Amino acid sequence: MPPNTTASSGQKPGKSGRKKGRKARLFLIVLVLAIIGGIAFGAYWSVSTVRASFPQTKGSIKLDGLSGPVNVKRDGNGIPQVYASSDEDLFMAQGFVQAQDRFYEMDVRRHMTSGRLSEMFGKGQVKNDEFLRTLGWNRVAQKEYDTKLSASTKKYLQAYAKGVNAYLKGKDGKDISLEYAALGFSNDYTPQQWTPVDSVAWLKAMAWDLRGNMQDEIDRSLMTSRLGPKQIADLYPEYPYSRNKAIVQEGAYDSVTGTYARTGTASGASSTAGTGLTGNTEAPAGFQSQLSGLYDVLDTVPTAVGVNGNGIGSNSWVVSGSHTITGKPLLANDPHLSASLPSVWYQMGLHCTALSAKCQYDVAGYTFAGMPGVVIGHNQDIAWGMTNSGVDVTDLYLEKITGEGYEYDGKVRPFSTRKETIKVAGGASKTIVVRSTEDGMPLLSDRDDELVKVGKKATVDAGAPDRGDGYAIALRWTALDPGNSMDAVFEMDKASDWTEFRKASTSFDVPSQNLVYADTEGNIGYQLPGRIPTRAEGDDGSLPSPGWESKYRWTGYIKQSALPYEYNPKRGYIVTANQAVVDKDKYPYTLTTDWGYGTRSQRINDLIESKINGGGKISTDDMRQMQLDNSSEIAKLIVPKLLKIDVADPDVRQAQKLLEGWDYTQDSDSAAAAYFNATWRNILKLAFGNKLPKELRVKGQCLNVDRVDTTGPADADQKVRECGERDADQAQPDGGDRWFEVVRKIINDEKNDWWQLPKTRTQKATDTRDELFGRALRDARWELTAKLGKDIDTWSWGRLHRLFLKNQTLGTEGPRFLQYMLNRGPWKLGGGEATVNATGWNAAGGYGVVWVPSMRMVVNLGDLDKSKWINLSGASGHAYSAHYTDQTDLWAKGELLPWAFSDKAVDKRTSDTLVLEP
Repeated sequence: MPPNTTASSGQKPGKSGRKKGRKARLFLIVLVLAIIGGIAFGAYWSVSTVRASFPQTKGSIKLDGLSGPVNVKRDGNGIPQVYASSDEDLFMAQGFVQAQDRFYEMDVRRHMTSGRLSEMFGKGQVKNDEFLRTLGWNRVAQKEYDTKLSASTKKYLQAYAKGVNAYLKGKDGKDISLEYAALGFSNDYTPQQWTPVDSVAWLKAMAWDLRGNMQDEIDRSLMTSRLGPKQIADLYPEYPYSRNKAIVQEGAYDSVTGTYARTGTASGASSTAGTGLTGNTEAPAGFQSQLSGLYDVLDTVPTAVGVNGNGIGSNSWVVSGSHTITGKPLLANDPHLSASLPSVWYQMGLHCTALSAKCQYDVAGYTFAGMPGVVIGHNQDIAWGMTNSGVDVTDLYLEKITGEGYEYDGKVRPFSTRKETIKVAGGASKTIVVRSTEDGMPLLSDRDDELVKVGKKATVDAGAPDRGDGYAIALRWTALDPGNSMDAVFEMDKASDWTEFRKASTSFDVPSQNLVYADTEGNIGYQLPGRIPTRAEGDDGSLPSPGWESKYRWTGYIKQSALPYEYNPKRGYIVTANQAVVDKDKYPYTLTTDWGYGTRSQRINDLIESKINGGGKISTDDMRQMQLDNSSEIAKLIVPKLLKIDVADPDVRQAQKLLEGWDYTQDSDSAAAAYFNATWRNILKLAFGNKLPKELRVKGQCLNVDRVDTTGPADADQKVRECGERDADQAQPDGGDRWFEVVRKIINDEKNDWWQLPKTRTQKATDTRDELFGRALRDARWELTAKLGKDIDTWSWGRLHRLFLKNQTLGTEGPRFLQYMLNRGPWKLGGGEATVNATGWNAAGGYGVVWVPSMRMVVNLGDLDKSKWINLSGASGHAYSAHYTDQTDLWAKGELLPWAFSDKAVDKRTSDTLVLEP
């Protein structure tokens, strides 16, 4: 487990705290002696260096710009509740307090969104900056701020920035964060003033990580180098609507009014906006090589909240009072995002001392450091949660380059160009040229030399335009158009009922999220918001499109009134967990072809229905227990088949016996879960993974495969050595519920082609499912013997499935001693891929945890003070603060903290009070 941490500034440590402090001091003394000896950059740190940045949490501080005093009350976990008498003071104080705890994180985020990481970290980040400058997130954010956002939103953003800058005033880097002290060894970087646009740009980073099916679009095209159309279709099965329920189950699109109605006439396939589209059946030959190069670029871009757009999921559900102990709704949410330190979320409350036109907010929940307002949480009247909708808001286009322009409907159009200069810490600046089409699509291929070379050599279908100077890859994405999402945050925070909440959601352009709602009056609801494109007939966005034909361009956007919603459904609950939003027969528009497959959502539905049908009422703790459900749905399908296999090897048979009587739960101490997941991983590898092209397989995994280079001599039997190219947490097959569905489709076809393996020097051929499963049982046994030892009594899932929390900059690439200081872990976890307790792992790459429930909350609308919450790490971003990871042990155990909201409840839990004075 991670080391204990010291008490925060302003708090008197107890006996155990003094012991922890002594341990920290001993470590630091050793470190300082080592550094003095010339080991680390020829400088040294002292205990005071580490503690210099800890925030003041008691007493008073004068802030220029406040109109009145602001109270900041922190509980025993350092979570702040801010009380002010005006909106501007409230958000100014929010900026100050978040900067106290998390400014380094905020600073890294704004350098990422603006493509300026090289200014902090040097030449190693230049490629990332080139790509981020090409996307132009900061430019779009500036346009939003200048032309789109409301006057009140701008006022709040300005107040927030004023608070951040009040914190920075007069401080050196070492006074702000330990990381700045480390950066000071290698460059003279100094933090700059915060701007309102820095906050707005963060929404672009969120949208990038939650962008939908762009990765599937790339992967499908890459597969064409080794798999045929039918095989690719096998690996992307249809969503199982009949088995896994969609989110919206009542109402339908009304073809008469053009709106989504609680009751209406479904229009079926009458719309020309995308119903029943089959999409392009194949990408131009050679395009997969370009996409492989593009993937390499995308994979290096730092993640904001997810695993580079992969594996993003979340759970949120709401149960009406008719099914709860309190008689009022209960709402749960746990977004599944990358594990990071500090957590991507920041818990806080924003309270007006008296609600009025001058001060309109009384809200608490989770927000992002660097952004004002609350993103997920509740106010005095309503509560809301979010999950990623997964709707398709990105398309890739192959562009025909001719001279200084690109071909479009038979004519050559000029590119829009701009120069971007990237400053590099410790090195020379670099200037790049960004090219975009007239409709604003940046050329991503300009950021990769290999893409340019391949584009000049790519072969395409006979109907394509002449090669000329080659082909390029451009991106169309809704987030590259200025929008109003920042307005939505403030509007939701003060909404008092369903009508106001729905109105607020219309501003939530990107990222498109499933919004789950409940209020103190007993109502529950769901709304899909977002700027969602419509496409021409014959294009469903599932594959890259020819950019030289206008018929493949977007035709418009779905009207907000036509987006699916539910309000007080008869069943009395709503579940969202990245499944299909609405049954395809009830809706004329193609929202995406790549939903999550509904494994988690249906399990939650089943848990709720089991409780209701058993005559019980659901409590806050029932909701918490549902969040922790570890049941493996794929194990329920496969284990009965595995147990029927006759195993001769006594050691393998001993492991197989672990599955007998197993209840399919993946607790951290379960040996059966360890062995099953190892078997599942090997089934995937044998049946599918070894047959995928190298661009999708794990980096360094080498196989002898049939030659596919058409430029060489024709020899069907010739083998070549081919090694995988993807990072372990990005490779395929990742073992998610798409792969559950792939296997479910063929599980009873015992001689399906996917079960067949050729003979090798060390292995016999397999012709049937059971032969392949038997080999997977053997391979899993020996894999776990190597990893965990031969004695199966010592095996456990948690020993394989471990979480490490890493500082996302210096904690991954800094000096080893600094990584030791900044990082924490491991924690041995239960749960798994596509379980409700979604501690995700990538089956192609290993068993380590790659994404997690980044927070958990349960809101009790009957008594808001009886709500519960937890964060992945802690409130503080300061290593060795008592609140750096003080919530992680509780989080790992599935426990929740009390969530005080009323003045009386907050005062009862307050440990420290800081007064900010004008």
